[in-house]
Amino acid sequence: MPRACGEGEASVRSVQAPKGHLGSGKALHLMVNDLTPHFEDVQAHYDLSDDFFRLFLDPTQTYSCAHFEREDMTLEEAQIAKIDLALGKLGLQPGMTLLDIGCGWGATMRRAIAQYDVNVVGLTLSKNQAAHVQKSFDEMDTPRDRRVLLAGWEQFNEPVDRIVSIGAFEHFGHDRHADFFARAHKILPPDGVLLLHTITGLTRQQMVDHGLPLTLWLARFLKFIATEIFPGGQPPTIEMVEEQSAKTGFTLTRRQSLQPHYARTLDLWAEALQEHKSEAIAIQSEEVYERYMKYLTGCAKLFRVGYIDVNQFTLAK
Repeated sequence: MPRACGEGEASVRSVQAPKGHLGSGKALHLMVNDLTPHFEDVQAHYDLSDDFFRLFLDPTQTYSCAHFEREDMTLEEAQIAKIDLALGKLGLQPGMTLLDIGCGWGATMRRAIAQYDVNVVGLTLSKNQAAHVQKSFDEMDTPRDRRVLLAGWEQFNEPVDRIVSIGAFEHFGHDRHADFFARAHKILPPDGVLLLHTITGLTRQQMVDHGLPLTLWLARFLKFIATEIFPGGQPPTIEMVEEQSAKTGFTLTRRQSLQPHYARTLDLWAEALQEHKSEAIAIQSEEVYERYMKYLTGCAKLFRVGYIDVNQFTLAK
C-alpha cells in the first residue's frame, strides 16, 4: 500500500561526461553517499506489534495479497498458493541462493527451503520481523544456509542466483526505482531472474480514461493511508516498473494481475480483526483498531473498484 520518500536520501549530482567516454554528453551520476534505507517509515508500521498483526493475518503471517486458486481455499492455503506462484516463476534449483527483499516474517524463505532446497537471505527493515525470522531459522532442521539481515537492498551487494520481492517495492520511493533495478541486475548472474510482486497505481489521466471518479473520499482516503498507515507510500504504475527495469537490462517475460485476490484478502483480514476487536483494543487501543479497520476496508474497496492493482512481474536478466 502507499508510501512516500523518507529521510536519508543519497546526495546525488549529475555531471556531463567527456565526449567519447560513455557516449557524448551522457550524465554520470556520482553517489556522494550510499542510499540509506527508510528504516523509520517501515518500523512505524511493521513494528507496531506482532501480537496485533497475528489477530488478522493467517498462521504463516504473510502480509500481502493471497492467491485463491479455488473458492473453498482458506486464507492460509491461499497465502501458500501465492508464495508458490511467485517461487514457481524463478526457475529455482537445489543449492541456489535466493534473496528475499522485504522478507516479512519469513514465510516465503521457509517455503523456498522446503520446496526447492535452496539457500536463502532475507532483508527486512523491521526489528520485530528480523527477530521472528531468526528464531524460526534457528528452529529449522536443514543443512541449507539461511540468514536474515536488518538491512535494505541499498546495503546488500552479494551475488545471488534469484531475487524475490513481495510487497516491498511500494516502500522504496519512485526516486529509487532506477537504483533498485540496477542493484538487482548487478548481483544476479547472466541467467538470473527477479520476481517483483507489487501494488500498482494509476495516473490521474488513467483514472479518467477508465471512468473512475476522482472523489473527495478517494483524496481523503489516500492521504490517510500515506500519513497514518504507511508513511511515505508510493506505489508505482505498471509503466514505471516496465520502463525502469528495461532501462537496466531486464526483460519482462510475464506480468500477472492478482487484483480481485487482494480485495478478498483484505476482506478476510478485516473480518478477522473485527472478530478480535476486544483483543486488538487490549493490545493497542480503540483508536488503533478503528484506524486499521478503516485502512483494511477502504483498501479492499480500492482494489474492487479498480483504483489500484497488484501485479507480479517476472524479470529476466
